[in-house]
Amino acid sequence: MSEGSGPPRSDDRPDGETAARGPLDFEPDTAEGQTRRWAHRQDPDLEPGSGTEPDRYPDPPRPRNAHSWLFGIVVALILVYIGLNTLRNAGSVSRGLASGQRLAPFAVPLALGHLAGDANVATGRGQGQRGSRPACSVRGPQILNSCQLTQGAPAVLAFVATGERRCADQLDSLQEARGRFAGVRFAAVVAGSDRGSLRQLIRRRGWSFPIGYDRDRAVFARYGIVDCPTITFAYPDGVAMRTTVEPLSGPQLIAALTRLTAASRRRGWTPPAQG
Repeated sequence: MSEGSGPPRSDDRPDGETAARGPLDFEPDTAEGQTRRWAHRQDPDLEPGSGTEPDRYPDPPRPRNAHSWLFGIVVALILVYIGLNTLRNAGSVSRGLASGQRLAPFAVPLALGHLAGDANVATGRGQGQRGSRPACSVRGPQILNSCQLTQGAPAVLAFVATGERRCADQLDSLQEARGRFAGVRFAAVVAGSDRGSLRQLIRRRGWSFPIGYDRDRAVFARYGIVDCPTITFAYPDGVAMRTTVEPLSGPQLIAALTRLTAASRRRGWTPPAQG
């Protein structure tokens, strides 16, 4: 994907254009297509044995004894400890990519494109709901592909929910900074937004870098995104330099980009000549 190329702005599919099926084997964006697209999902509330009638009558309550209250306190303390430990661990792994980690492969439809479908996050063939073929191989003018994004160039990848003002404002900052760093690729993945509203917002605010639409948050889950905006600064070939999980001011963003380009040069990257 070239940085400057973008999808057509019309929301109507050209005559004769077809879409493949499945995760980034795209389905037409119609009511019938959505029914088929979600057919592979299983509602966790519809597991066997969870009907309105109980499988058996409950056992009668057992008589309480003098030590039952003490046992209850011990159990409660154990549950509190487990809960706090779970939250602490979740916070340590749900902050985006750490420095030195490689970007997880994904392919999503561009928000302004005609393709519709769930994100492909497969790392190999035949991975079911993740994708029937590797995400890195799913490419095209209407697709944001993480492997293609970082191929031979440093990249800035933002994860945002544009319904939050500070997240949309951060994309404004990226758009402004983009012209100052030749050769650095900029992109964003958006979730938690209606696609029609997102298209209008992109056009109104003039974001010209690729913006992928993560309809069912598969990419957000793959990257452990919980904060908005989350921005990953990646070296050429997809190794993360750092990830930020709070809005960056203009000077902070410029500083991070300056560091990214300098470190990428040390790794052998040469920015394009400016004419």
